[in-house]
Amino acid sequence: MVLVLKKGATKKDIEAIEKILYKEKSTGGFNAKKYNGIMNLKQDPLTIQKELRDEWERDIS
Repeated sequence: MVLVLKKGATKKDIEAIEKILYKEKSTGGFNAKKYNGIMNLKQDPLTIQKELRDEWERDIS
């Protein structure tokens, strides 16, 4: 969306543009709290994370 604010615009013009601009709200994103505590892990999450990050360094052959 493109809104043009011309030089010399009145306060009323600026308020009208702001009204249009802030009318569109974001969808809210992702609610991570919804999934808090859902997974039961057998390992420490930090250990799992380190294993996944070091995966490319391991010799697969």
